[in-house]
Amino acid sequence: MRINLGDDEQPEIGLIALIDCIFFLLMFFMVATSFKKADEQKKIKELPISLPAAAASLERSEAIESPLVVGVDKEGNFYFGGVQKTTQQLHDMLKLEAEKDNKRLVRVEGDRNVRYNSIVQVLDLCELEGFTNIAMRTRN
Repeated sequence: MRINLGDDEQPEIGLIALIDCIFFLLMFFMVATSFKKADEQKKIKELPISLPAAAASLERSEAIESPLVVGVDKEGNFYFGGVQKTTQQLHDMLKLEAEKDNKRLVRVEGDRNVRYNSIVQVLDLCELEGFTNIAMRTRN
C-alpha cells in the first residue's frame, strides 16, 4: 500500500499573510509620524515670550492727535490719564471718548507681569465702544 506524502507539491509563500504584515507596518509608521508632527506643531504654538520689550521701534514723523492711554499695572488696576480707575469708570471714560471720536488711537500700556486677562478686559472695553485703532506699547 502506497501512502501519498505530498512530495509532489511545491512549497508556497503565503502572500495574504505577507500583504497583511506590510499593511500593518505601513499603518504603524503612518500613525507614528502623524503623532510626531502634532507634537512639533504643538511646540511651535507654545511661544516662550517675555513682554513687553521691543527690539526696534518706529519713529513717526507726522504729527498725530495724542492717543488715549490706558495703563494696566501688575495687580490689574486700570489707569486712564494717569489716574487709577475702576472697570466701570474706565468704561464710562472710553464711552465719552468714543462719542467724540472713535477713530482715535488707543494705546494700552501694560506692566511686564500683568495677567493677560486684564489686558483682554481693556481690549474688550475698547471694542465695545467701537475703537478699532488699538496699539500695545512696549519698552524699547
